[in-house]
Amino acid sequence: QVQLVESGGGLVQTGGSLRLSCAASGRTVSEYIMGWFRQAPGKERVFVARITLSGTTTYADSVKGRFAVSRDNANNTVYLEMNSLKAEDTAIYYCAASNFITFAPAMYSYWGQGTQVTVSS
Repeated sequence: QVQLVESGGGLVQTGGSLRLSCAASGRTVSEYIMGWFRQAPGKERVFVARITLSGTTTYADSVKGRFAVSRDNANNTVYLEMNSLKAEDTAIYYCAASNFITFAPAMYSYWGQGTQVTVSS
């Protein structure tokens, strides 16, 4: 099993940037498809970004061109760089690990605790 710990959330103004980190232990992030998801109050948890074992990245249309997911194998950490943030990006952000190439939250076996991102305006 792999354990995931997220950090980097906070309050940011519209147009600002944040970098979320997902530190793994127990196993290496390079063994998994690593996904980022978010959940706003009253909404379902939705896909944000994904990176495969080969390093291929995929993004939801809502964040494409603004967010970037990356993996640092040396530090066993996955990142989500968020730029040009909008009010609608406000949500709890989660990182997750899956053994399958998928967009579905239910297919991800391991989850971080979540970190709150709040974008003003």
